Amino acid sequence: MLAAFILALAIATSITTLQRAFLSIDTARNMTLAGQIMQHELEKVRLKDWATVSAYTSSDNLTIDSLFTSNSYIANLIANRGLRLSREVSTPETDIVQLTYTVTWRNYDGRELSRSYVTYYARYGMYDFFYNSSS
Repeated sequence: MLAAFILALAIATSITTLQRAFLSIDTARNMTLAGQIMQHELEKVRLKDWATVSAYTSSDNLTIDSLFTSNSYIANLIANRGLRLSREVSTPETDIVQLTYTVTWRNYDGRELSRSYVTYYARYGMYDFFYNSSS
């Protein structure tokens, strides 16, 4: 009887450990996915000009690119676990726009998680330059 009790305790403990491990895997997978979605958005911003980026407004529900939503796993996250992308825009200085992208979702245990990326877009950024001609 003691051996049966010890075996039952070992099995119960291993099941709990496995549940926590699957939750950690799910969290890691979704954090990686969130990072990929936000990186994709940042790369799209890099291709825009100053007039377009400076006109951006904050939005709680941006459309996730079809490159991602065509995947059934991601479509399931959007439909069943509330995966969403948002953007916050602020202007700390005249010629700088701060963009904060956030992806939010619920884990399979119901906890809401999010991941954010922040970038700055400057009016005279990487591809603009000033030069001074000397006589």
